[in-house]
Amino acid sequence: MEHTDGEETAGDDDGRADGVGEVLDRPLPEGIRRRVIGLVADAFGGLTVAELPAQLRQYARFTPARRAKFAGNAMAAAVETDTAFRQRISARLRETGSELARALEAGSPPAAADPEDVAAMAFVLRPPGWVKLVTAAGEEAQRASAERAGEEAQRELRQLREELARVRDEARTEADRARAELEAVRKEGEGLHRKLRSALNDVRRGEAALRKAHAELESLRTEAAAELAAALGETRRVKARLAEAESALEASRRAVREGRSVEDMRLRLLLDTVLDAAQGLRRELALPPTSVHPADLVDAVEPGRMTPKDIAARALSETDPALLDQLLALPQAHLVVDGYNVTKTGYPTMPLDKQRLRLLGGLSMLAAQTGAEMTCVFDGAELAAPVLLAPPRGVRVLFSKPGVTADELIRQLVRAEPPGRPVVVVSTDREVADGVAKVGARPVASALLLRRLART
Repeated sequence: MEHTDGEETAGDDDGRADGVGEVLDRPLPEGIRRRVIGLVADAFGGLTVAELPAQLRQYARFTPARRAKFAGNAMAAAVETDTAFRQRISARLRETGSELARALEAGSPPAAADPEDVAAMAFVLRPPGWVKLVTAAGEEAQRASAERAGEEAQRELRQLREELARVRDEARTEADRARAELEAVRKEGEGLHRKLRSALNDVRRGEAALRKAHAELESLRTEAAAELAAALGETRRVKARLAEAESALEASRRAVREGRSVEDMRLRLLLDTVLDAAQGLRRELALPPTSVHPADLVDAVEPGRMTPKDIAARALSETDPALLDQLLALPQAHLVVDGYNVTKTGYPTMPLDKQRLRLLGGLSMLAAQTGAEMTCVFDGAELAAPVLLAPPRGVRVLFSKPGVTADELIRQLVRAEPPGRPVVVVSTDREVADGVAKVGARPVASALLLRRLART
C-alpha cells in the first residue's frame, strides 16, 4: 500500500502521539528480536514490491521461513530505521485480525500471553508505553533465563553429587579388588620364591652331574686315543697285506690272459647263436619297419602347413564371406556354430523352432558345398520339453544338458579336438570367442556366417 508524503507526515504525527516518539535505551533482547523478525517475515508477503525497501525487494518471493533465515538482519534494521515500512507492517498485522494486536491497541495486553510475543508486537505497532513492555519482557526473559540457569546448575549439582557417590563406591570397590589382587600376588610371589629355591637346588645338582659327565668324557677321550693308536697300527698291517694281494692278483691276470684264446672262441660261437635266433624271431613275428624316428618327436614348425591363424593374416575383411570359405577349405576343418547366437542376430522375430530349422537348412547346404564337419549347438535351458528334430545331412545338432550352457558345451567341443586340427567357432559372444581362441580355435562373428548362408 503506497502513501503520499502528506499521509506519511500525518501518520508520523499520530504515531508520536501514540508512542512512536518513545525511544528504547537498550539493545533489543535476542529472544524479542527473533520474534520481531518472525512477525515481519509473516506480514512481508502482504506487501507489494514497491512498498518494500530497496534492500528487501529481492526477498519478495521467498517463503516466510527462508525470509527469516536470509533477510532477518535486514528486516530488523528496516523496522528500526524505516518508519514507513514499519507502519505498513503494522497495518498488515492489524488487517490479519491478531487478538494480541487488538489487545495492545486497546492498551490491555493479555495477562496469559508470552511476554516476548507481547514485546515483539509492541515493538512493531508502537502503542503508548511500548518501551515499558519491551523492557519488562526483556527483564522477564532474563529472569526466566536466570531461573533456567539456576535449575540447570541444580541439576548439574545433583548429577555431580550422584557421580561423586558413584565414583566413591567404585573407588571402594576398586580398592577392595586391588587389596584382593595384592593378596593374591603376595601368595603367588611366595609360591614363586619356593619354586625358585627348588630350581636353584636343581641347578646345583645339575652342575654336579655336569662335572661328573666332564670327568667321564675325559676318561672316554683317553680310552679313544689308545684305541685310535691301535687301529692305526692295524690299518698299516692291512695295507701291507693288500699290497701283497694286489701283486698276487696281477700275476693271476697274466696267467688268465695267456689261456684266453679258447674262451674267446667259445664266446664268439655263443654270440653268433644268439644273433641267428634274433633274426629268426623277427621273421616269425613279422614286425613292421620303424616309421617314427627320434627327430620326428622334436616340436618345430614344418613347411607346407596352414592353420586358421594363417588365414587371418591374409588381406580379407572379417566381414567378407570369402574368409569363411578359406577357413572351411583347410584340411579336416570343423565348424562349430553357437545356434541361438546366430539366429537371434539374423532373424530374432521368428519363433525358436523356425529359427532352428532355417539355420540348420543353411548349414546343410554349406556342408554339402564345402565338405567340412559341422556341429550346431543350442542352449537346452530354453527348452520346455525335448526337441523332436531330425538333423539334416552333414550337420551334427547338440543341445546343452540341464545346468550346462551352450557356451560351456562349445568350449568342451573345442577342447575335445586334437591339437593342430582347424576348428572355426561362429559366435558374437566375446567371452566365447576369447575362450576358444586361447585353446587354438578361430572365432568368427555370427554376421559372417549369415552373409555366407545368404549366398547359397
